[in-house]
Amino acid sequence: MSMASSSSTEILESHITTSDIKTDDVSLENHDHKGDHKSEMCRDNAKYPSGEFKFKNRGLSKRFGVKLRTMIDCFHRVPMGTVLNIKLRGKISDQVKSRFSSGLSLPQICENFIKAAYDPRISGVYLHIETLKCGWGKTDEIRRHILDFKKSGKFVIAYAPVWEEKEYYLGCACDELYAPPSAYFSLYGLTRQATFLGGVLEKVGIEPQVERIGKYKSAGDQLTRKNISEENREVLTKVLDNIYENWVDTVSQSRGKKKQEIESFIDEGVYQVNKLKEDGWITDVKYDDEVTSMLKKRLNIAEKKKLPLVAYKKYSKVSKWTLGLSGGKDKIAVIRASGSIGRVQGSFLLPSFGIISEKFIEKIRKVRESKRYKAVIIRIDSPGGDCLASDLMWREISLLAESKPVVASMADMAASGGYYMAMAANTIVAENLTLTGSIGVVKSKFNYEKLYEKIGYNKEIISKGRYAEINASHRSFRPDEQKLFVESAQLIYKQFRDKAASSRSMSVDKMEEIAQGRVWTGNDAVSRGLVDAIGGFSRAVAIAKHKANIPQEKKVTLVELSKPSLSLLKVLLSVGSSAIGLENLQNGLASSEGVQARMDGTMFQESEGFSLKDPIFNLLKDCITSI
Repeated sequence: MSMASSSSTEILESHITTSDIKTDDVSLENHDHKGDHKSEMCRDNAKYPSGEFKFKNRGLSKRFGVKLRTMIDCFHRVPMGTVLNIKLRGKISDQVKSRFSSGLSLPQICENFIKAAYDPRISGVYLHIETLKCGWGKTDEIRRHILDFKKSGKFVIAYAPVWEEKEYYLGCACDELYAPPSAYFSLYGLTRQATFLGGVLEKVGIEPQVERIGKYKSAGDQLTRKNISEENREVLTKVLDNIYENWVDTVSQSRGKKKQEIESFIDEGVYQVNKLKEDGWITDVKYDDEVTSMLKKRLNIAEKKKLPLVAYKKYSKVSKWTLGLSGGKDKIAVIRASGSIGRVQGSFLLPSFGIISEKFIEKIRKVRESKRYKAVIIRIDSPGGDCLASDLMWREISLLAESKPVVASMADMAASGGYYMAMAANTIVAENLTLTGSIGVVKSKFNYEKLYEKIGYNKEIISKGRYAEINASHRSFRPDEQKLFVESAQLIYKQFRDKAASSRSMSVDKMEEIAQGRVWTGNDAVSRGLVDAIGGFSRAVAIAKHKANIPQEKKVTLVELSKPSLSLLKVLLSVGSSAIGLENLQNGLASSEGVQARMDGTMFQESEGFSLKDPIFNLLKDCITSI
């Protein structure tokens, strides 16, 4: 059952809130992590290749080949002098999208930047930035690609009507920043929130029976407390400090200002757009059409003619082969794991989304049995989920790592069940602000006795076996049931912690110091041995090549094994979900049996797929299903 079900659940949770696609290893380095890293982290980083992107000017024969292929590709015509227009807004998935899928895909955004850098038809990039709903890991990955694209000598211009911290973080990596006169600037600092249902549940007569294992394991607090614990406050403050310091450092370097100037600017609460221009925070105040006219002049396009733009989605269809960017003979498998973790496939009407362990394990086994792949990258963007599913995937990844090099690459978050998966890899790579760790357990059961009395509902249970009613929702625990409840939670925690210690070549006592349900950002996780190196996906590729004894200068083919299929059923379900809210319905009603290893999204509710299901919705749903 789900967290709010009448059955008991054990939760390892962090209370923080294609056919194959083939690419070469155009690699990227993390350019944004400067100065403040501990010496130990720097030493760890130095052990691995950086995967730095190096733009190479092409010879005459290579340029002629590209020109010939672009002429042949009549289905994806892009005129010379075209500007690539990417609209960054809302959720950004870490999965490769099919042509029928809506929304933005991080792998395809990054690939578009790489292709555009080498495409002689593309003169530059025009970014429209709106409010982003993703974590800082994805934001850093996009920012790194902007910086690397600029190595080609082409321009990148940003335009945004709303500027908050993430939007400005991306914008200041561009050559120029523009905003309309009426733009909303909200660069006032960063906040994180924790919500508590203890008072609500008390009023309606529901008693959460929660057992926490780990000093910092605070997921159960949301159900039992009415305010924040000191341990939870400590974690939230530390994570927020890391994000804030990284933002200040990056913006100060990008804008050529001192850190004190950045902090003063934030505290002044400046919102007047003209003053922002005067003080050098943006390039100029212009509407979108004015920026377009400016670009036409720069590109010597007649005023009456339109600026040749190619949209992100259309440009995504341009193959890398067309641009001479095909990979080499050596293949590296890429298996993406995004969303919450479940064990089995859902039904026809309520299909499962996220990571389904039985499907994931099928991919892992096929890769393990195949001689086709020299190495494997497990790309994780998950808050966790079903603990049994996580453990089964851990086992399969461990077996895979015995036969081939396996690198875990973390995106926005890979904590609880997500970290459980990652720790089976030979090497773990995380972004500077990836949320990870969260090695701890919360086990919970709900007692609806008082609620049942209020509404006049009665439940009679006939049972055999001393503990047959341990998950019963109509009464509280007996003392012996409580003891069993606690001991089972402790066992789950011990198994998780001990496997983490063994996987990271660390003593159990040392692991205990950094476990206890605590969430770490990537930079802190490296210095504590939970993660090996800081960087993005391309660094993971470079490390995979290194582990597979493939020279760094040699091209490889990345084979995506997680691209969604284009079956008619999935297309219809996608359309139906949009039309009647089926996806939201299944998110609210989905339940998972047994142990959970999940982050509930209290800190980062805007991250894709990582929000805790609406607690009030779940509360009402469980009351109804129990009755």
